[in-house]
Amino acid sequence: MAAPAAAGSGEGPHSPLLDDLMPWSVRPLRTGRPWVTAPDAASLRARWERLVRAPEPERERLFGPTRARTPQTPVAALPGQSAGTVRFAREPGPCPEPVRILHGPFDEQWLLPDHRLIDVARPELWRVADDHQVFLVEHGRIPHDAGPALSVTALLPDGHSPAGRPGRIRPLYRRPGGVEPNLAPGLIDLLRARHGAAVTAESVLAWILAAARPSPAGPVVPLPADTARWTAGVALGHELLRLQLRGSRGGERPRLPGGRRPYVRAAVPPAPSELSYDAEEQVLALGSGRISPVPAGAWEFQVGGVRMLELWFGRRTAVSGADGLEAVLPRAWPQEWTSELLELITLLALLAELRPRQQELAEGPEIDLRELRAAGVLPVPAPARRPASVLDHQEEGPDGQFALL
Repeated sequence: MAAPAAAGSGEGPHSPLLDDLMPWSVRPLRTGRPWVTAPDAASLRARWERLVRAPEPERERLFGPTRARTPQTPVAALPGQSAGTVRFAREPGPCPEPVRILHGPFDEQWLLPDHRLIDVARPELWRVADDHQVFLVEHGRIPHDAGPALSVTALLPDGHSPAGRPGRIRPLYRRPGGVEPNLAPGLIDLLRARHGAAVTAESVLAWILAAARPSPAGPVVPLPADTARWTAGVALGHELLRLQLRGSRGGERPRLPGGRRPYVRAAVPPAPSELSYDAEEQVLALGSGRISPVPAGAWEFQVGGVRMLELWFGRRTAVSGADGLEAVLPRAWPQEWTSELLELITLLALLAELRPRQQELAEGPEIDLRELRAAGVLPVPAPARRPASVLDHQEEGPDGQFALL
């Protein structure tokens, strides 16, 4: 694990880094083979069937061996998943049930949760992924990028960055069941002393989501000294959280007011190859398909200098390798992709509308680094930067052996 940056080394001499406020972080997943993720679960099942039915050496070529994974590599099971641990070449077993993940910012896709297929799966994230967990994901920073520094999800994120250096993944809780917040020891007590007993781990997350800004050293998070600013920021952060969770945790899915909701005006063709936008008419064109109204804020929404709608469309229409497993995709554009696109347009439009309010949180008196040090919040103790121990269950090791963690 890389050494954490020094507190205060980001923008401004007074603001702490996110790395000090949420000290335990995990690097992005590294699948090693793109075919284990797909925009739809059916494609993953079809890829699996093609792989396991292929004769040798065709199977090994389709598998895509790397130094970390080949069909002969022995691996432990992914926590919470039922895929086998017998070497893939010996016994592939049945296709594991695909799981929903967040593939980079704002793109919900599917993954085959088989450790034998994934170079670096980050098991420590799988151990704490449950119905109580949410993950804060840093976006790779590039100079002059005006997009958000962070996003949040209830799905397991892979941390992929569309451009620039990938950021890190920070679970809100260090243990399953929403136990032990991943916050610097003493931070909640300090904020409660300043802003009242209502401060919780979730409200700290909401503030971070609303107020974080990028810097060369990683996201910087100003901590407000005045309660009115804290309260406004937490309320804004909860709105950002509600939108990005997309109905999970009992919330409502994003919706624009009536009259502004995007609709399909002309059906998306079976194989759209081009995506374009008419700003004057607020029309998004997918080949001959038409969706409107699409606010300019949704079309222009960028992370790492990349438009999210263009990236989302490209991942579903670009086929790499005529005979590779990545080429196994639906023969015609599925209706569910259109529904997902409508929801993504809505989400990005609403997030764009909230950006000015986020920028307003940057100004005001702060709880500075001296106060954080005086309260014992900084420096962060080394154990807080490491994953918590898990001692309450067994996990299957390579070739069916069990290891107590």
